[in-house]
Amino acid sequence: MQLTDDIAYLKGVGPSRAKVLASEADIHTLADLLDYLPFRYVDRSVITTVATLREEDTFVVLKGVVANMQTTASGPRRERLTVDFYDGSGTMQLVWFAGTKWVREKLKLGVEYLVMGNPSVFNGQWQISHPEIEPYSYVDEGARHPLMPVYTTTEKMKQNGLGTKSMARLTETLLDNLPSLSENLPADILAHFRLMGRNEALRVIHYPDSREQLDQARTRLKFEELFFLQLDYQYARQQRVTRSEGRIFAHVGDHFNNFYREKIPFPLTGAQKRVIKEMREDMRSGRQMNRLLQGDVGSGKTLVALMSMLLALDNGCQACLMAPTEILATQHYQTFLRMLDGLNIHVELLIGSLKASEKRRIKRQLAEGEIEILIGTHALIENDVVFRDLGLVVIDEQHRFGVEQRSKLWNKSVVPPHILVMTATPIPRTLAMTLYGDLDCSVIDELPPGRHPVRTFHRTEPRRPLLFSFLKKQIDAGRQVYFVYPLVHESEKLDLRDLYAGFDMVTGYFPRPEYQVSIVHGQLTAEEKAFEMDRFKRGITHIMVATTVIEVGVDVPNATVMVIENAERFGLSQLHQLRGRVGRGAEQSYCILMTKDHLSFTSQERIRTMCSTTDGFEIAEADLRLRGPGDIQGLQQSGALDLRVASIVDDEPLVRATRDTVHDLLAADPTLSRYPLLQQHITNSKNKMLWGKIS
Repeated sequence: MQLTDDIAYLKGVGPSRAKVLASEADIHTLADLLDYLPFRYVDRSVITTVATLREEDTFVVLKGVVANMQTTASGPRRERLTVDFYDGSGTMQLVWFAGTKWVREKLKLGVEYLVMGNPSVFNGQWQISHPEIEPYSYVDEGARHPLMPVYTTTEKMKQNGLGTKSMARLTETLLDNLPSLSENLPADILAHFRLMGRNEALRVIHYPDSREQLDQARTRLKFEELFFLQLDYQYARQQRVTRSEGRIFAHVGDHFNNFYREKIPFPLTGAQKRVIKEMREDMRSGRQMNRLLQGDVGSGKTLVALMSMLLALDNGCQACLMAPTEILATQHYQTFLRMLDGLNIHVELLIGSLKASEKRRIKRQLAEGEIEILIGTHALIENDVVFRDLGLVVIDEQHRFGVEQRSKLWNKSVVPPHILVMTATPIPRTLAMTLYGDLDCSVIDELPPGRHPVRTFHRTEPRRPLLFSFLKKQIDAGRQVYFVYPLVHESEKLDLRDLYAGFDMVTGYFPRPEYQVSIVHGQLTAEEKAFEMDRFKRGITHIMVATTVIEVGVDVPNATVMVIENAERFGLSQLHQLRGRVGRGAEQSYCILMTKDHLSFTSQERIRTMCSTTDGFEIAEADLRLRGPGDIQGLQQSGALDLRVASIVDDEPLVRATRDTVHDLLAADPTLSRYPLLQQHITNSKNKMLWGKIS
């Protein structure tokens, strides 16, 4: 039996169940089944009774009999199954809203069952919705291990005899017939950290004999996951640093110097100077720059990016900037034209909505070298966009582009161009040191002179009249206001204020002709959005009512108030991005978070965080704690965070330990000559695309 064998050939599976396992659990081979780990363990010796249930109980095991079953309609072609479960101390209800036919056929009155699930009180009675339920005889008949594994299962899996009990039996069959699993970590690392062997850890993680043994197995598997993640990234970075040829930008010429002397309207911050120096060192080193630039909204990343592009021009190369939306690309184009006015630098904008004749002209001039800086969207990666000599690629809001999209840009030059990727979504420290082993990171952590931190307040509906009074004072003082809504049209399913209802409300409080109101959302054409945004930018309209289409790419220094309706519906990262649309001028700015009266714990924490800090990194850390790494913006595409056991949030000490271990190992043995197991891993990983590996 080999781990690469098809799951269909395992005793108890067969072709029919194999299809279900593949579609429902992504299990195709024996190795996939071994990696399908329990999410919980039930201690069979700890049986709770209905009479002793408490509100703080989150997961319980009960033993009793099915006393009654009743089916009621719960909607068109839907039914609810309610089961009375009696354990000698009292009765509770077990409830199913799906798969009721299968459950009815499975349960027998008077038979003793073991029930597992999350108890809650409904209409004064204890109940468990969709519990795990198995005949008690399964638990009682000499089971080999005291802790019973509980696996994630779906209704379709259960209907095909693949509930948690069956998954446990299949795993047990596999482990009973599988030869000893080979070790993949070096012996000295195992000894140094006192780690359990791989073979034992994988067997224990499915069938632990004790909590202590389970903890040891988890620690081993967490270490393994994080170690190899670090090894992939740090080895890739080492190879780039030592082998990747890069253009040498040794010359600082008129483009850079004239801009620095004549066009910068205010002194650079210390952080901006530091980052420019870091990039300057990269670009004259002879190695390809591969740098991530993090900075809060309004911190001056665009200016730093432009100055790096001018260095490329001074060394006879072209530069380009790719943005995720036409709005943001156009914003950058207009900013560059304004900042470079009078310096005789040819800048063009290439976006999908241009006329065909304009696109042909731009592509011809680009290939001939007439265009020095090209700004655009995905249009830049089209095959017929050819540069004469591309030396620097800047990618803004890089998490919105896939790896393949980004890679097409640096393949447009024989010698790979230098790469600068920017994000206004700060990456938490633990994620940065996990995901960016292949990137050099720069951070702009200062606001430009004259900028004030945005003051943020939480308000509910009863205080709306006071809010509108405040907004009128701001508008009368010559300022402008944003209103942001989560929906364009009214939703029957969600109790949320929609954009058009909000527009009617705003225009009711701020009537024409004294006040002018713009409306912007994603269903407008590009021309309509550009027209409305231009009116707001020029001060013709006092208020912009919009959806999150304005999250990036709108820069109106005169706008001082951001009102976010139904703020509880937005994530922290998005709230922070939206707040960044104000506070871009010298005047004090405000962000008002409007919510309903009663909020969930998570929503309360998000609102509290937004009101207590404007530090993007602190907000990113809070977002990581609340949402987990799988939901952090842009990381879903990576695959790097599909961790089976480890948690980037909870296992920071292990993240640091594995990072430092890999760093020291590669420093002492760059080719891994002493570690054939690790060399084999690198060989197997060479064809994998890493999310953080930009070049």
